[in-house]
Amino acid sequence: MAALGLAAALVLAAFRENLVFFYSPTEALEKHVPIGKAFRVGGLVKEGSVVKQGDNVTFMVTDLVKEIPVAYSGALPDLFRESQGVVAEGALRADGTFQATQILAKHDERYMPPEVAAALKKSGRWRGSGPDSDDRAKDGKATQ
Repeated sequence: MAALGLAAALVLAAFRENLVFFYSPTEALEKHVPIGKAFRVGGLVKEGSVVKQGDNVTFMVTDLVKEIPVAYSGALPDLFRESQGVVAEGALRADGTFQATQILAKHDERYMPPEVAAALKKSGRWRGSGPDSDDRAKDGKATQ
């Protein structure tokens, strides 16, 4: 029985170490995620924020309330572009920049925090598609 308890404790410890949380920029800043702790941040790539220098790129991820600067080195996904959804995995540096180790670019609410999708819909900037999307503006006209 003790061996089973020890095995369960080891599995839970390993799970906890490999768990990567997902936050919007507002949540990440309000929860004061520790420097160096791995997590994912999701939102929109802020218009006009992308700066490329060779394989290095910096940009801002926003949820239309707050934003986080992101730095990444490597090839970007084909769907990566300004004003589109993005999920970055990495950790905060001491200077407040999110150092991404992986970038996932997506185009609808299935790949971003629900709070971000709701904020986009409320602001009228929503361009999503899919079974849960609301692609109509308040006046009833399509927004895509």
